[in-house]
Amino acid sequence: MEEPQRRIRALHTESTITVYQAYAPEIGIPAVRRGRFPAGWKRDRMTWIKPSFLWMMYRCGWGTKTGQEIVLAVEITRDGFEWALRNACLSSYLPGLHPDRSTWQGQVKRAPARVQWDPERDLHLQPLPYRSLQLGLSGEAVRRYADEWTVSISDVTALASEIHALVGRGDLDAAARLLPKERAYPVEDELMAHLRS
Repeated sequence: MEEPQRRIRALHTESTITVYQAYAPEIGIPAVRRGRFPAGWKRDRMTWIKPSFLWMMYRCGWGTKTGQEIVLAVEITRDGFEWALRNACLSSYLPGLHPDRSTWQGQVKRAPARVQWDPERDLHLQPLPYRSLQLGLSGEAVRRYADEWTVSISDVTALASEIHALVGRGDLDAAARLLPKERAYPVEDELMAHLRS
């Protein structure tokens, strides 16, 4: 079956969805230890969460980029994730979806979340012909993410390194078997209508 051009693909349960972020050790290690983001985690800036493990690997270079050495799997409530989608706007202006650029700019200023559709990645971190969602959280959404939605925070840096090593050796089958079992996230069309680009 052919992949749709835009889809949320994620590891999820009936009540949670897993998203990925990468941080420097001074943020990542205490976050894992406490199951909550530490005081040094900045609540006053936008934070991007990614349901796609391989897109996170592309972004953080398998956990090798400076300031992104600790790769976190953050399990959050589906209620919280869907609140963010409901209250999000697209991160770029789209004629036809937005009445005009100034209307979109007003939405961006007011919205506590932003959606960006970026090319999904393969095991070599090359772009695929379909896109996966990134969700940027700011203001109220950041507070809710940190204080209400987060169920658990796990360190998946070792997993990232192991998959990367297998890819480097050319053992793509073994690497693929270790990937999180992401599948289409069930979401109502009406929830996504304003986020289809």
